[in-house]
Amino acid sequence: MMGQFFPANAGEPIVHAVLFYSPSCSHCHTFVTEDLPPILKKYGEQLRILPVNIQEAHGNALYKAALKHFKIPKKESGVPTLIVGTEILIGGADIPNNFPQLIETFLAQGGVDWPDIPGMYDMMMHTNSPTNSEAVQASRTAHSPVIELSLSEKLARDPLGNGLAIIVLIGMIFVMLHTLIRFQPNSKHTPTKIVPLLCLLGLIVSSYLAYIEIYHVTAVCGPIGDCNTVQQSEYARLFGILPIGILGVIIYIVMLLTWIIGQYAAKKIAHIARVTVFGLSLTGTLFSIYLTFLEPFVIGATCLWCIASAIIMTSLLWHTRTLK
Repeated sequence: MMGQFFPANAGEPIVHAVLFYSPSCSHCHTFVTEDLPPILKKYGEQLRILPVNIQEAHGNALYKAALKHFKIPKKESGVPTLIVGTEILIGGADIPNNFPQLIETFLAQGGVDWPDIPGMYDMMMHTNSPTNSEAVQASRTAHSPVIELSLSEKLARDPLGNGLAIIVLIGMIFVMLHTLIRFQPNSKHTPTKIVPLLCLLGLIVSSYLAYIEIYHVTAVCGPIGDCNTVQQSEYARLFGILPIGILGVIIYIVMLLTWIIGQYAAKKIAHIARVTVFGLSLTGTLFSIYLTFLEPFVIGATCLWCIASAIIMTSLLWHTRTLK
């Protein structure tokens, strides 16, 4: 048993838990720096947490073993993940909301031993892993070595999702180049009324992504892709501050309002508004190309919500490429 390797104080019940985290995960950082300290202060030595960095080789292996052992679907996985006994908490909202109650429940039952994760005992034995609350606090500023995956390894992490991202990326580049080459600023073509519909669709997608980032919840992913890995990466925030989802909400709202002005304002103002819509769609498409490139080639995972937003933005570029 795990508890035999790290013996508990026989005089009081102790709750043992394993926390899987990543140094590049903003949700993990928020939980460890803001939500966890009050919990540690309240329970003291009655709470033992083993922090496991999934960007370390042994930590990543243990994380995969835990997913397999507890039958956690890939599309529902992500960090931070906290395992207490057989209870699984995932995400920056689920853990702080439910962990304190679990601690109380297990303490009332006399405590709980380490989760039965295959390979965990060996990892503790050979890495001398810390298991007390101070180690979790120290993980707030720890910079653990990161696994450098080859390009083929990154693509293999999510082959279907990454393959889709590459196809979409090629299509986006084609549309952008075609638009720039065939741009007709004096065309008599009036931008189609599908533009506001696309803006509304983009607003819905971006609002969901913003909701995930703001409330630190686990994303609902489709049959392919790994949305949570993307949303928990360092690239989910612009300059490490502004969530990409919120940026998308702002852009789609501005584009929608500007399109309305372009339809109903005086001729000169309307022309400026339509040029602005085109400029925003071009900028948004360029940025979407950058983000889509990051998914398969840098992150090694693809978010279908992000792909949807990229397709919508590229469609806006196509439908605003000719100006009245």
